Amino acid sequence: MSTELTLKQKAFAVGLFLIAIAVLVTAGLLLREYAPGNMGNGFLGGAGLAVVASAVALWRVVRRPESASTFERGWTQSGDERDDAVLTRALAVLGLLALPTTGAAAIAIALGTGTAPTLGILMFVQIGVFAAAFVVINRRS
Repeated sequence: MSTELTLKQKAFAVGLFLIAIAVLVTAGLLLREYAPGNMGNGFLGGAGLAVVASAVALWRVVRRPESASTFERGWTQSGDERDDAVLTRALAVLGLLALPTTGAAAIAIALGTGTAPTLGILMFVQIGVFAAAFVVINRRS
């Protein structure tokens, strides 16, 4: 498994990273200006955390591939067939459960619960579903 990148691949990765940062900052600033409450601050904080976590995963895969986890190798698309299969299957489980969990959230909102807390809980439930599915599938395969 070679992790050496050519100069063209490195330039593409850096360019893609900069574009992603620009989109995230723009969306966050728009949310700070026009969204209710402190939604923009939460978005910027979450996006910043996700960017840092992705950068750490990529660094671990490039610098120390033998110590990188299955998730890090699968997420950065640098793993073998097993890593890709585990990630794909976990994402498939999330996709299957996205419709019922979103439907339950919509029913809860229709019954009068707060929209913002319900959508926040929905997001965390879906993150939990993905994490649990990934752990179970990784252990079984």
